[in-house]
Amino acid sequence: MKEPLVADLGGYENQTITGFFCVAQKSVRSKKDGSPYLALTLADSSGQIECRMWDAGEAGEFAQGDVVKIQGQVSRYQGKLQITADKLRKAAAGEYAVADFVPATERDVDAMWAELEEWVSSIEDADFQRLARAFLNDAEIRAALREAPAAKALHHAWIGGLLEHILSLLGVADAVVRKYPGANRDLLLTGVLLHDIGKLKELRWGTSFEYTLPGQLLGHITIGVRMVEEKIAALGDFPEEKRVLVEHMILSHHGRYEFGSPKLPMIPEAILLHYLDDMDAKMQTMQAEFERSVANGRDAADVTDWVRAR
Repeated sequence: MKEPLVADLGGYENQTITGFFCVAQKSVRSKKDGSPYLALTLADSSGQIECRMWDAGEAGEFAQGDVVKIQGQVSRYQGKLQITADKLRKAAAGEYAVADFVPATERDVDAMWAELEEWVSSIEDADFQRLARAFLNDAEIRAALREAPAAKALHHAWIGGLLEHILSLLGVADAVVRKYPGANRDLLLTGVLLHDIGKLKELRWGTSFEYTLPGQLLGHITIGVRMVEEKIAALGDFPEEKRVLVEHMILSHHGRYEFGSPKLPMIPEAILLHYLDDMDAKMQTMQAEFERSVANGRDAADVTDWVRAR
């Protein structure tokens, strides 16, 4: 683990530090005299901090997304910590570990993948299981799904976050669908597995999480439907009605037009997927806020009492 972490910089206030940070944002601005300075947002796995380098000419060549080595003073401006950099250069590949700069799942990825395989094996409909396995057996998709975040900055926004989200949702969906005999479990589980599959191509991840060009211009819903159509075409004899049902699950899972769904949920399984997906995302976000409050020094009992009082 690198030192210092962004989360620990409060203990270095008014001190000079030397460390490695990822450049989450970079812009060149002008001082009152017209000379340029660098305005940066630096990040690591623990958080982000603003940084200013008043003499831009002292910095070497680097880009947004690069890891840089910085020497500078930690101070407080308008109530927020920031770094004023004296020296800055792009870090060499061997000087840092990528895992220090982005949050990652705390779960064992191999164990999560084994759990996913078990869920797919539980799908009884032969066509839906064939489709699911077409994705799991694709080496490129398998490698990406073991790493991908579920979002750039919202719920499950860490390495392995998408796989965690899918597994959480599979468990909830399996429990809930039994309460509604009119809903098809196999279709619902297939929809859960594939509803965010387009995020594998919507997002890129390394030292930061960013949108790809297709992600910006098309979005994961459109990309996901295309990926399903390609897999079904390769299968060759997939029933047309089932293709429409699976694609409807993807197209409608955001639930409302203003949230990016081209279609509203029109079948029981799509309604369940929308509400369970939204609930899982919100509950993870709530849990993260709770943990952040405790990490910032607030007593867990106080946080719980505050939530109950709302």
